[in-house]
Amino acid sequence: MLSETDITELKALCLENRRNILDMVYEAQSGHIGGSLSSTEIMTVLFHKCMKHSPEGKYSSEYSSRDRFILSKGHVSPIYYSVLAQLGFFPKEELKSFRKLGTRLQGHPSLWTPGVEVATGSLGQGLSMACGIAISLKIDSNPANVFVLLGDGELQEGNIWEAFMQASHRKLNNLIAIIDRNRLQIDGNTEQVKSLDNLSNKIKAFNWNVIEIDGHDYQQIYTAIENAKKSDLPTAILANTIKGKGVSFMENNAGWHGKAPNKDEYEKAISELI
Repeated sequence: MLSETDITELKALCLENRRNILDMVYEAQSGHIGGSLSSTEIMTVLFHKCMKHSPEGKYSSEYSSRDRFILSKGHVSPIYYSVLAQLGFFPKEELKSFRKLGTRLQGHPSLWTPGVEVATGSLGQGLSMACGIAISLKIDSNPANVFVLLGDGELQEGNIWEAFMQASHRKLNNLIAIIDRNRLQIDGNTEQVKSLDNLSNKIKAFNWNVIEIDGHDYQQIYTAIENAKKSDLPTAILANTIKGKGVSFMENNAGWHGKAPNKDEYEKAISELI
């Protein structure tokens, strides 16, 4: 259970993350704002309150027992990099180098970046990677969990459903998938592009534990993740979110999937994040 102090802290961290997302994409004039903003609370609560991680890398005594994270929707790297910087994986000043020549902070996560477990960006593959890692941890009797953040649009790809089947078959209760259900993808509404509903029942049919939450509610996110850790089944947390959350003219607007703001748009957006 999160305390009032925890929630106050998380609100401040999320505000910083949202401002970082806007700063990074505006400075680079390239990047994905909408999905980064919709998954801000998810990523902030997960990394700051639920995961075991090792900023010191292989030099840490806790390195082997760290929880693993895979950003399957690799295009929302701005929120990923922001939380990693908050946790000390690299200096916050490095966020200014996002998507610039020679940077460690590429448009999609790469193994050059401290804290990144696998390179991602080709959608539909992250859950399969997570299955492989979860299986290896089971073989090694390693108690670590594997978390993967998925976009709902990429659930339209068949590889995802093969991974759902594999995880259930291998009883991977150390695997927790979080789905950013903002209902928008680059081509528009997910239900018009290729319908996913009733998504909860579909995943349950693959013998997964499914928890549906408000993906912007700190307490619900935290409770869902902690309950998922106790499940005997792999768990999918279906997090209902708003694409572009926090900036009025970006909210529920598919046009902000992968678009950088101009100067006026940037200043207006930043002014709303106070």
